[in-house]
Amino acid sequence: MSRNLRINFPRYFNFGNGVLSQLSEDISTYSYKEVLILSIAPLRDAIRPLIESIEEANVKVYLDESIVQEPTFDDFNRVYNAYKSCNIDAVIGIGGGSVLDVAKLVASLLNNDQSLEQIVGNGLLKKRTKDLICVPATAGTGSEVSPNAILVDYEGQKKGIISPFLVPDMVYADPLLTVSIPQAITAATGIDALTHCLEAYTNRYSQEFIDMYAYKGMQLISSNLVEAVKDGNNIEARSNVALGSLLGGFCLGPVNTAGVHALSYPLGSMFHLPHGLSNAILLPHVMEFNYQSNVKKYAEVALALGCLKLESDEETALSGISKIKQLMVDCAIPSRLRDLNIPKDAIPTMAADAMKITRLLVNNPREINLKDAIEIFEKAY
Repeated sequence: MSRNLRINFPRYFNFGNGVLSQLSEDISTYSYKEVLILSIAPLRDAIRPLIESIEEANVKVYLDESIVQEPTFDDFNRVYNAYKSCNIDAVIGIGGGSVLDVAKLVASLLNNDQSLEQIVGNGLLKKRTKDLICVPATAGTGSEVSPNAILVDYEGQKKGIISPFLVPDMVYADPLLTVSIPQAITAATGIDALTHCLEAYTNRYSQEFIDMYAYKGMQLISSNLVEAVKDGNNIEARSNVALGSLLGGFCLGPVNTAGVHALSYPLGSMFHLPHGLSNAILLPHVMEFNYQSNVKKYAEVALALGCLKLESDEETALSGISKIKQLMVDCAIPSRLRDLNIPKDAIPTMAADAMKITRLLVNNPREINLKDAIEIFEKAY
């Protein structure tokens, strides 16, 4: 099954080790008077040369480092209200997906008569008048190239905002920024990126054009993530995982994710489990539920993950699920919800909440009902 294909790429894209310095050189050509940089405190030293170069070009810089976890509506409102009266020409997001998502939304709603509540959903954002530059500092979310932003609403539910106006104008993806990321975050965000690729490839609405990105992304991440986790200074491994993450980000707009992400949302909203970790724990169990819906595709996933082709597609597909489980062991990712102090009696509520994420569940190659969701959570427990 397929839909019409529509992809919104960034207008300008730069990938490679050290390209953050290219942004420093380019910024003076953009004729900005005031810019807002959203980042995180651990990156302060890494981005200091950029800030200095912007200020040397007589551009006023506002620096906000207040986004430190998965953002809520309140987090967005706090940042937005702090700068809405400034004459900001561009918003620069430098960080992980949480920072980038807020940067994308702030840039979109400055000088805009729409409110946050009015743009929640798909295609409701009508315009963006401020330039948007994204610089990913983790290899996981793909937010730097996607049309998506995710926030937790006032009731604790994750909500998606999807719009072509959330695709940045300019992207500077510098793998060197990921070198300082701790092992646990490297592992979880890497599996998150792998899940983006895998869920796009096996999606009910998969597209051959996007399959190329998804397949290559799975190859790059699966063959380099363990080394990137074990040796954070391995620049080649870091670069390959970052590129795989980027390819996964390109999958998010035209195809998007499916059951793994839908079921992971309650873990984040109810227990504040990091998004990548939630996906990692659920991924093999959702794969076990899904693979018979398209054995051939799941066999191809196994090959992308580095498995050998076995006598049948089903054997090959099952080896891919085993490979994911081993990847989690090798990356020291917890494999069970009970290991993270998630109470078992919360499973029915989590399953019911997951059923509300219809925009993702509809993409799953096999229909997931409430009973199925409960069983998947129980297997992950």
